[in-house]
Amino acid sequence: MKKIFLNLIQRIRKFIAWLWNQEGSPSQRALGLAVGIFSGCFPFFGLQTLMGVFLAKIFKGNSILAVVGTWISNPFTYVPLYYLNYRLGSLILNNDKNIVDFSHITTNELWLQGWYLSSRLIIGSICMGLLSGMVGGLSLYFLLKKLSNKI
Repeated sequence: MKKIFLNLIQRIRKFIAWLWNQEGSPSQRALGLAVGIFSGCFPFFGLQTLMGVFLAKIFKGNSILAVVGTWISNPFTYVPLYYLNYRLGSLILNNDKNIVDFSHITTNELWLQGWYLSSRLIIGSICMGLLSGMVGGLSLYFLLKKLSNKI
């Protein structure tokens, strides 16, 4: 068991070293991570990685770090992340409307309710993605700059 654990630790260290030595300037690597985090904040399961790589190509960031940044959204963080995004979107779009009782709902009300929920989730995801992407990207940028000056 100890050998398996040590092997796992060694693999994790190699993976982190590989990530750390990615191509590009500190700004390109930080930009890649930032757009990945931004993309990971959206509830587009399966498309977050594609969105992150696409944005990294457009903004000339590191594509590998964009993929890693999308891992902010994973099975352990789905519920808290999207709940927080929804609450933020509700705060921005004014939370004056209550959710209807689904036992007495018409088809038209169901469509309106879907728009009500999804618009708040998307607006919240945009704002949370911008904020967390900037924080993550700037943190990596300053870390890379600080460590490159020491070498």
